[in-house]
Amino acid sequence: MSSHLAQLPSGPFILRMGPVSEKFTEQEFFDFCQLNRDWRIERTGEGEVIAMPPAGGESGNRNFELIGAIRAWSKTDGTGIGFDSSTGFRLPNGAVRSPDASWVRARWDSLSESDRKRFAPICPDFVVEFRSESDPLAAIQEKMEEYVANGAQLGWLIDRIERTVCVYRPGSDVRRLDNPEVLSGEPELKGFPLQMSEIWGD
Repeated sequence: MSSHLAQLPSGPFILRMGPVSEKFTEQEFFDFCQLNRDWRIERTGEGEVIAMPPAGGESGNRNFELIGAIRAWSKTDGTGIGFDSSTGFRLPNGAVRSPDASWVRARWDSLSESDRKRFAPICPDFVVEFRSESDPLAAIQEKMEEYVANGAQLGWLIDRIERTVCVYRPGSDVRRLDNPEVLSGEPELKGFPLQMSEIWGD
């Protein structure tokens, strides 16, 4: 694909490409994303393409703190590997999603080298999404539900605007935590507490 994104709005938006996006092969969609690396691009299970600009400085710093905490825990735990927001995963429903942070158990080792280099055909076991001021809450909630429906065992939707965290697990109601000081990953992430002062920016 040779098209580039240019002169686009500053917030997330949906490219309703209709039959064009439906004809994307997995390789063509991957190449399309590589051509537009300044944008974070996802594709829904229905074939709609969603493009998001890079995060602002404050959001990027909070995500950096989160990634650092997950990395430190993952190195000690040793049962899986973590990923940052630039990583795309092809979910079982056909969507391609890029969580703000994610972690996959040893299932990663069963993927081929080719699959690891592109959008890995796997849903992370653990996903985190941050809500920014430009993000409609309902859209992120739908994405979290999609992760769980496709195999995620734990999901955190962190809303720094409202200082809340919604916790998602398969077979359970969504649990909302108001201004928590610490988030526990137990039992899915054994021994992983996240100090929220680093995320809230206190």
